[in-house]
Amino acid sequence: MSTSSASAEHVYVGGYTADKGGDGEGVTLLRRDPVTGVLTRLGVVARTPSPSFLVQHPALPVLYAVNELETDGTVSAFTVAADGALTPLAVRPTGGGDPAHLAVTPDGRHLLVANYATGSVAVFPLDAEGAPGERTDLLTLEGSGPVADRQAGPHAHMVFPVRDEVLIADLGSDKVWRARLDPVPGRLTMLPAAVAAEPGTGPRHVRFSPDGALFVVGELGGDLTWWRPAGAGSLRQAGRAATTTAEGENYPSEIVVRPDGRFVYVANRGPNTVATFAWDGENATLVAETPVGGDWPRHMILAGDHLYVTNQRSQNVTTFRVDRETGVPATQGEPTAEPTPTCLLRWNAFQRD
Repeated sequence: MSTSSASAEHVYVGGYTADKGGDGEGVTLLRRDPVTGVLTRLGVVARTPSPSFLVQHPALPVLYAVNELETDGTVSAFTVAADGALTPLAVRPTGGGDPAHLAVTPDGRHLLVANYATGSVAVFPLDAEGAPGERTDLLTLEGSGPVADRQAGPHAHMVFPVRDEVLIADLGSDKVWRARLDPVPGRLTMLPAAVAAEPGTGPRHVRFSPDGALFVVGELGGDLTWWRPAGAGSLRQAGRAATTTAEGENYPSEIVVRPDGRFVYVANRGPNTVATFAWDGENATLVAETPVGGDWPRHMILAGDHLYVTNQRSQNVTTFRVDRETGVPATQGEPTAEPTPTCLLRWNAFQRD
């Protein structure tokens, strides 16, 4: 067995099944060679409806998936075997429609789910095996924005735990909300918003830089903004940049910050590019736009020197090698065929030992 084969990693793919107009069958498994970056499709490992976003437990071999169903969303939990196989552990209703994102708190005690359609966040306690129990809270957001067909009400698009607080990116109200999680009853208390973006921004996903700046990608505004502390938990906007130079509609989706903090990547749906921004601690400067080799880049992950992008409509995953000095990704090989992919999850090595 080669060294690269012996150290091969697992990458899970979530996507849309027939109930959301997709061609997927559930969660699929890829093998990644960490040296070459090559992906090899191993097949479907869990048949579950529209697992559009995936996350793992920080200390247990458990994978969680939202089931993005329009009216009665659910969350599914699976135990993960050493060979990547998934065994169903539990399914729980999320209390809302179209759950689009989920996260486990750093202490591994709670699972949070963002219900996009109904603008709410569900809280589930996790037991010693990582199984979610009965929902302990359902926090409903309030607010709207000026884009009539997208912002008639709140749309929770991401939950992001930070210590004992949770950031909630709300595409509908142009806010990134703050909430405090009480771990004993498992309930959320709303706090003043961390971010009040310009009307029509549509905050979708957020990420922190190593130096503490909060990056917000605006799906409706087509922009990347960055924010710094302004006191009492609120943030002030420190800068803004368009995520593409192309004309026409652009709906940015995912944002990735390189671990060293020097570069930020944004996926652009419409132009079908990945934008590379250089970050100097004060400004994010667009240095390159790279075609993704597909249509509708929904999600992406950075693994070592490789960037992987799911192209939802063209049904493939593109592999890029990232230049360590310039930060710019270059296409590597042909895209890997994958039916209606929406999310990638790189499985941590310690959970396979």
